Amino acid sequence: MLKSVFSKTTLCLLLSLICGVFGATDEVKSVTVTEGDSVTLNTDVTEIQKTDQILWMFGPQETRIAEIYRQNIDMFDSSEIFEDRLKIDSQTGSLTITDIRNEHSGLYKLNIISKIKLYKRFNVAVYAPLPVPVISNVLSNSSSPNSRCLVLCSVLNVSAVSLSWYKGNSLLSSISVSDLSISLSLPLEVEYQDKNTYSCVVNNPITNHTKQLDISQLCQTNREASHAAIFHTGFISALVLPGLAAAVYFL
Repeated sequence: MLKSVFSKTTLCLLLSLICGVFGATDEVKSVTVTEGDSVTLNTDVTEIQKTDQILWMFGPQETRIAEIYRQNIDMFDSSEIFEDRLKIDSQTGSLTITDIRNEHSGLYKLNIISKIKLYKRFNVAVYAPLPVPVISNVLSNSSSPNSRCLVLCSVLNVSAVSLSWYKGNSLLSSISVSDLSISLSLPLEVEYQDKNTYSCVVNNPITNHTKQLDISQLCQTNREASHAAIFHTGFISALVLPGLAAAVYFL
């Protein structure tokens, strides 16, 4: 019994030492950032020691992009994709990417070789800035006071977003797009006299933009345009039809 307990204790101790020495982990930290912003990938090291080695790699080929070794900094010629956007903190080894672009999305690997070996991974996702939704009306020929107003919420050239209509805090409808850069439109039909609050929201995992629907303005414009079209048609008819009748009479 004692031998069994000793064996288990010894095994746990060995595993603990192995993990402590190599710092191996399968954990990947997800980082999201808007294109054009800056992001810092932290080493969580307070201060680099004189003999420490900090190595940053990027992408599936594990291209070396930055290193600190014996207090010397090397940004590597192979980091041309980043141009002058990379900065490494000489005290902590943390990596900062300024004015980040979509092509900088991907997996970043960190190797720290000190008294122990530590490995970290960061999955960076870069999202394009969100446009503000645009709400426009779709004209109809109805002149009834109880008729309905059709409006359209649109965003142009977007990817990895959702476009949604809300009535107060309740979701009415939604449409999403993943990687493709396309334009999205989402219709909504309301009554002219509707007093509820409607809003169109475009969002990605980082942020969102909201546009409120002004029914009184858009739908009133709709009605006025419809009435103007009806009046214009009637006015033209009043002028043209008698003229046609006179022409027929003289023929």
